Amino acid sequence: MVDDIDLGDFEHFLISQGNELNTIQSYLLDIKQLGLYLKTKNKELENAQEADLREFIHSLFDLKLSPVSINRKISAMRSYYNYLISVNKIGNNPAENLELLKVGRRLPVTLSIEETNKIIESADEKTPAGLRDRVCLELLYGAGLRISELLNLKLGDILLEEELLSIIGKGNKQRFVPFGKKALHAIEEYLKMGRPNLAKNKRTPYLILNARGNRLSRMGFLKILRKYLLKSGIKKRITPHTFRHSYATHLLQAGADLRVVQELLGHSDISTTQIYTHIDREYLKEIHRSFHPRERDEG
Repeated sequence: MVDDIDLGDFEHFLISQGNELNTIQSYLLDIKQLGLYLKTKNKELENAQEADLREFIHSLFDLKLSPVSINRKISAMRSYYNYLISVNKIGNNPAENLELLKVGRRLPVTLSIEETNKIIESADEKTPAGLRDRVCLELLYGAGLRISELLNLKLGDILLEEELLSIIGKGNKQRFVPFGKKALHAIEEYLKMGRPNLAKNKRTPYLILNARGNRLSRMGFLKILRKYLLKSGIKKRITPHTFRHSYATHLLQAGADLRVVQELLGHSDISTTQIYTHIDREYLKEIHRSFHPRERDEG
């Protein structure tokens, strides 16, 4: 059984390194999968050699995993064996020389401004849950937050008068992000008429609560998002991160400076932010194809 492999200490190590919850969960599953594979070879995680890890990677090709998924498992192995080195269980990292597969960089899915507005405005602000959902959608798009950043927001992180959020992002780095008038109105209404009802007299510091008065989970929000996608009739494959992609793309389309967008998103490397300039170019080409007389002239 997968659960027979105890990775509790590794999980604490990943948390201490500032990894996001979904990354931690994925890495734990990846290492459990490796552990099960090694058991079929009568080997343990702690005494695996580079050749064993390469054989494991070849087995992933047989399972027809994508290069992106295989690269994540390689990253998980590097992290796991770095952890073992840090606790003096091994001396060298057997995953150190594993090469990542080349992956064509795919442009992320984005929403148009009209699609974004349609989803946000489909939240029913007449109920406590609807007021909460409106805040979630407004902040994912209006502040470009990661889903983990949204769900970890505490009441003390919201600077209402300044219209700023204090965000602890990847690597425990703090940044301040503006959120605008519409998000401000949604937050104020939620704090007055939504959150007190959801909290049910529980004392909790978190902004976004579920129906039991606890912090809303990632899975809980995914269910909420699916509901509003159905309600708004949007057929694209949308995740919480799509709002962040759309936020960055729309800012650049409107003329925002790339360095400013980098700061707003909390990217440590501007090359991460530059993907959105590619999206912007695709948008410009689409506009050109749609409206230039020479493109529309079929004769």
